[in-house]
Amino acid sequence: MSGTVTAVSSNGEYSFTKPNRDGITLLAGLGVEGDIHAGVTVKHRSRVAQDPTQPNLRQVHLIHEELFAEVGAEGFKVLPGDLGENITTRGIDLLGLPVGTLLRIGDAAVLEVTGLRNPCLQIDAFQSGLLKRVVGRDEAGNIVRKAGIMSIVKEGGTVCPGDTITAELPTGPHRPLDRV
Repeated sequence: MSGTVTAVSSNGEYSFTKPNRDGITLLAGLGVEGDIHAGVTVKHRSRVAQDPTQPNLRQVHLIHEELFAEVGAEGFKVLPGDLGENITTRGIDLLGLPVGTLLRIGDAAVLEVTGLRNPCLQIDAFQSGLLKRVVGRDEAGNIVRKAGIMSIVKEGGTVCPGDTITAELPTGPHRPLDRV
C-alpha cells in the first residue's frame, strides 16, 4: 500500500491552521522540527491540562487529501494545513491502517501510526458545520472519525511534497485505530 505526500505544514505557534512549507524535518522521538506539537511528552493543550507527563503519541498529524474533496462536495473549502495537519497525503487509506503501521516517507523518514485524530470544536470555529462532516456515526451507531491519523517519529528525515509513502503493516493480529 502506497501513496504520495501532497503538502507539508508546520507552525511554531499555537494556531488551528498550519502554513504549508517546501519541506519539513522529522526528528526521531520528537516530531516536526520547529512545530509547536513536537516533543517527547504531550503538547496539545487539552492533553497537557489532563496530564503533562503523558507520552506524545500525536507528534505528527497526517490527513488524506481525499477528505477535502469529500467535504468540498458539501460546500466546504479545506486546503492542506487548514485542519492543522503536518502531512497531507493522497492515494493511501490512512483511516484503514492498523495501530503500529510503519509509514516510510521519502528517503529516510519512518512514522509509526498511533491512532486517530479526535476532532474538536475548533473545526467548527474554522468553518461552521464542518465538524459534523469529519466526525459522525455509522449505521451501527459507532463514532467514525475522518480527520486523519496521528503518529510518532521512529526515524527522522526530510519530508517534501511529492515524496512517496509506503505502509508496512505490523505482524500479528491488527488492532484498529482508535482516538489518541
